[in-house]
Formats: sequence, structure tokens, C-alpha cells
Amino acid sequence: MPVFIVLDGEGRVVMALKVQIKPGQKLVINGAVLENASARVVSLLVHNQVSILRQQDILTQDEAITPATRVYYALQCVYLFPEDRSRHLILFKDFLTSFTDAVPSSREIAEEIFALVGDEDYFKALKVARRLITHEGDILRHVEQRLAEELQHSDPAG
Repeated sequence: MPVFIVLDGEGRVVMALKVQIKPGQKLVINGAVLENASARVVSLLVHNQVSILRQQDILTQDEAITPATRVYYALQCVYLFPEDRSRHLILFKDFLTSFTDAVPSSREIAEEIFALVGDEDYFKALKVARRLITHEGDILRHVEQRLAEELQHSDPAG
């Protein structure tokens, strides 16, 4: 999302975020779901600190069906719902710790996520969590491929 430098009435630099929303597209700002109901692209300038996610970055609870997507969903809730942050942080930490215990090759990604969460940079942590989902998919595809190869080479007579 582009950031613009804006000067306030006293000449101080203020950062503003310009968000463009396509027709029918949704975004979440501080937990509120907004939808562009017009037939045109809508441009918004956000002048203060908010938690914002575009529709393509939002994962619903029903879509959080794998261990890595559960990590992402819990972290998304940490980011979007500060009033319940402590509860969501507990779930997030449990999910990520369980994932790295089961998939040690994800430890480097997990450490980066934990560091960003420790710095309360939840938006960047979500971006890194997408890499965790990709890593999980790569592992599952590899396992599926190996199983297919083993089944192909196995003797049906036993």
C-alpha cells in the first residue's frame, strides 16, 4: 500500500496511507469490514495509525484448516482486534510452537515471525506468516509426490 508524505497545517510531516478499493472489494480497518458498494474504484487516505487488511490478505476462520493457516488466522486476529489481543496471542504462540515442533524446517520463518510479534509489528509478521503457509504447502506436495512414487513402484502382489 502506498504511503504519501503530507504536511499538516503547521508544516509538520504526517504519513498518510492511500488505499484504493475496487468495486465490490472489502477491507478491514480496526476490525470493521468496509465494502466498496459503488461501480468505481474508491480511493481513501488514512491519516492515522490503524490496523488495515485488504480482502486478498484476509483469511476467514473457515479457511484456517491447516496448521500454518491457523497460525496466520490467530495472528490476523492479534492484528485486527486489539481488545482481545492477549487471548489471540496465546493461541498464536501455541499454534506456531506446535507447528515448528512438527516441522523443524520452519524454525527460521517462525523465529522471524516471533521477533516481529515481539516488536508488535503484526502487519509485517502476517506477511512472513504467508511464507509459512507456502512452506507448509511445499512440504505437503513433496510428501504427496513421494507417496505417489512409492505406490507406483510397490508390488501389488505384496
